[in-house]
Amino acid sequence: MRGKRRIIGWILTAFLVIAGCSGCGKTQTEQFFDRNGVAMDTTVSLRAAGGDAQGALQESMDFINRLDRLAGTNHADSDVSKINAAAGKSYVAVDPDVYEMISFAKTYSEKSRGAWDISVGIFTKLWDIGNPDEHIPAPAEIQKHLSYVNYKDILLRPSDHAVMLAKPGMYIDLGGVAKGFAVDEILKIYKKHKVTNGLINLGASSMYAMNTNAKGTAWNIGIKHPRVQEDGTYLGIVKIQDQFLSTSGDYERYFIKNGVRYHHIFDPKTGYPARHGVMSDSLVIQGDVPHGGMLSDILTTVVFVLGPEKGLAFIENTPGVEGEITGTDGTVYMTKGFKKNFSDLHPDFHLAQ
Repeated sequence: MRGKRRIIGWILTAFLVIAGCSGCGKTQTEQFFDRNGVAMDTTVSLRAAGGDAQGALQESMDFINRLDRLAGTNHADSDVSKINAAAGKSYVAVDPDVYEMISFAKTYSEKSRGAWDISVGIFTKLWDIGNPDEHIPAPAEIQKHLSYVNYKDILLRPSDHAVMLAKPGMYIDLGGVAKGFAVDEILKIYKKHKVTNGLINLGASSMYAMNTNAKGTAWNIGIKHPRVQEDGTYLGIVKIQDQFLSTSGDYERYFIKNGVRYHHIFDPKTGYPARHGVMSDSLVIQGDVPHGGMLSDILTTVVFVLGPEKGLAFIENTPGVEGEITGTDGTVYMTKGFKKNFSDLHPDFHLAQ
């Protein structure tokens, strides 16, 4: 059985904060406070120092729980569930936060030429990967459901923040954008409470490092080895400061049948898990890039679906974004900016020449 308990266990190790020894003599005078929990099908780990840090942490956790209730498809009364239930019938007025996520997602569906599409949620539901009913659908069933995938059929009415899915049977899922949106909003909460240093970490999807860690240095983040489940085994370590970080991988939710790995990142054009030579990818986005959390969340999926060559070109043509792509053959492709802050590549992998 592959239910939520197994998924949560995996996500815990996708990003790990590593204590470094560089600058060990330099410490912050502010005390760090921590809050941890589980929401939005992932682990939440928040750290904050300076200003009203504890107030920021409480407000942040309240916000995450509220967003979970609004955007989660596992809540029958969520705004997203209401949109799905009304597919092909009527517009549904939604919370402005939900509307913003859907609108932003649709914008990047256009920019990525359909490599990113929240209406691919119909295949998340059909395959049900990570849950007891996971299975490989019949080819005819997949072909039928492809007609439900088209971001152009997600209709937006800004006057009252209303959304409609044009065709009956369509189904959207905000799992690939909501955690990034949450990071963006928590960062605003931190700044409102005058937090000076902190870390916002929502499982495998999204992270933001504010200023420096307790040692006064950049945050050392261990990126999960995509084929080893044990804690403490990394693809490598990346340093981030006032930056967003996101990772996507075929190890988060998957099953193996007849030697083939079927994972949760679907190609909107085929209805099957994306198979373009990518095992995982990680992106770092500068903190001054608007909607950096959502952008990092979305682009890791875009890059995964595009594959190493097209994905790397997409990263290099997007201002403020650096990244790495780990190929299924063990080759790791990196932009110059990412490579500059990356170290300790695991010997299972090698850098592209």
